[in-house]
Amino acid sequence: MDCDVVVAGAGPTGLMLACELALGGARAVVVERRREPEKHSKAMGMQGRTVELLELRGLLDRFKEGAGVLQGGNFASLGVPMRFEEFDTRHPYVLLVPQLRTEELLAERARELGVRIVRGSGVTGFAQDADGVTVETDTGLLRARYLVGCDGGGSTVRKAAGIGFTGQDPHMYALIGDMRFSGDLPRGEGLGPMRPVGLVNPAKRSWFGAFQHQPGVYRATVAWFDRPFADRLAPVTEEEMRAALVEHTGSDHGMHDVTWLSRLTDVSRLADSYRQGRVLLAGDAAHIHLPAGGQGLNLGFQDAVNLGWKLAAVVRGHGTEELLDSYGRERRPIADGVVRNTRTQAVLIDPDPRYEALRQTFRDLMALPDTNRHIAGMLSGFDVAYGGGDHPLVGRRMPDAELITADGPRRISDCFAGARGLLLLPEQAPTASPLAAWADRVDTLTVKSGGPDPDTAHLVRPDGYVAWAGEPARTEELHHAATTWFGAAA
Repeated sequence: MDCDVVVAGAGPTGLMLACELALGGARAVVVERRREPEKHSKAMGMQGRTVELLELRGLLDRFKEGAGVLQGGNFASLGVPMRFEEFDTRHPYVLLVPQLRTEELLAERARELGVRIVRGSGVTGFAQDADGVTVETDTGLLRARYLVGCDGGGSTVRKAAGIGFTGQDPHMYALIGDMRFSGDLPRGEGLGPMRPVGLVNPAKRSWFGAFQHQPGVYRATVAWFDRPFADRLAPVTEEEMRAALVEHTGSDHGMHDVTWLSRLTDVSRLADSYRQGRVLLAGDAAHIHLPAGGQGLNLGFQDAVNLGWKLAAVVRGHGTEELLDSYGRERRPIADGVVRNTRTQAVLIDPDPRYEALRQTFRDLMALPDTNRHIAGMLSGFDVAYGGGDHPLVGRRMPDAELITADGPRRISDCFAGARGLLLLPEQAPTASPLAAWADRVDTLTVKSGGPDPDTAHLVRPDGYVAWAGEPARTEELHHAATTWFGAAA
């Protein structure tokens, strides 16, 4: 084998997955068809749960340097702010880190962990057998135990694996780009915190929105509905963007110094399966949707953190096929929820007057605290849950509480070592842990007081989700949970 895992794609999902694999002891090679990184950022921010995961891995300080913060959010530009402060987190905000910076920092971390990144070498095909996968790339063959497609919505890996990609065709079409304006921009109401300026044109079923992400530089969008592009794949010219501004807003607002232009639709699709033998999918290769609420990069990032430790455990002989299959069982329903909420937003942002009653109904609902929290939890990732059990925390993210330990106060986020799990034991727990056989996979911490349920033992997965919670004396259950999530006993 040239490596344990070939990761196709050096975007945020692929790079984070490579880091997780390396932390778990698997040898990863990232292959990327682009010879150079992209020069412009598509995604602009990280939701709160992604920020928590960066903190779990000791990376948050790197990402916070020079980054801005957006307090709150907005669903479908309804003008009703979402609030994140109600969640048990130290990060109730969106961290404004451009995608270019995210990829740069993750590539830096991957190389620190020994990951090889090969550019100008996209995947062109593969053949898998009982022992591994032979991956064909632009620069030759690679032999690995597994292949993960993180190669975007047009994924070569997904197509070669014969995995269906079903969903809905677009009804919204938009031009988007980075530019400056010498003229005054209209200030719109109900466009949300990321669209402080804009104009809605119900007569043309269109809208214009923009926000300033660098001094004097705006990310501007002109969107319209049910009038497809003549050629969706054609490059966008400055003349086309200028004409769209004039048609839908009445002026080009002195547009100049254009540095990036692209096309955008609300097409939404979901992979029928996240795994086909030794080939798996993550990120946009598994799901695409309207980038409403800034969920795309975050969804892929969380795919990577869910998959990385599981695939590494299987490679090292600790994990089972059942553990690897749990990746698709857990992550696909989350992606389905994102696809559904972005389809909902696509309807709500259509300025057709026929939908005004629906928009007003949603505004009223969003003003209710329970509804606001439900939507905010969905968009931020704070409410992601994987199954459950008798204890309300099982399957959910462990609150980042302060724990009082023999070594003094510590936060849960500071207790993870690499991609290992964490066992929190009350002070009075038996000293002989049933997890002795998993010493290289689970860190044990004795908690004197404080934190969630101080008299309850918690087994926490490497991605920060609770795998088991109960009395320390229930060793049989604990043994079963550890076997399920951390491999067969030695």
